[in-house]
Amino acid sequence: SLLDTVFYNTLYDENASCHLALGKGYVSCVSNFNDDEKTLFDQGLNESLAHVDFMIGTMDTKIVAKTFDGKEILIFENGDFVIK
Repeated sequence: SLLDTVFYNTLYDENASCHLALGKGYVSCVSNFNDDEKTLFDQGLNESLAHVDFMIGTMDTKIVAKTFDGKEILIFENGDFVIK
């Protein structure tokens, strides 16, 4: 990261690294988030009492996203976000 610092605080560290979360999904992350629980579940939103974030990555982590039209976009390389 640019600061070369681990804060040991999920709120800060999850935004400076790659991370995944297990547990409750946030309704603001799906379209039509005012829908009922079944519709939200069908869209992939998990319902749970817990939400736990895990920060992952090393200095050689590389992440490439693939768009719906097949283009590849480099998002993360050499352990850091690619800024264009």
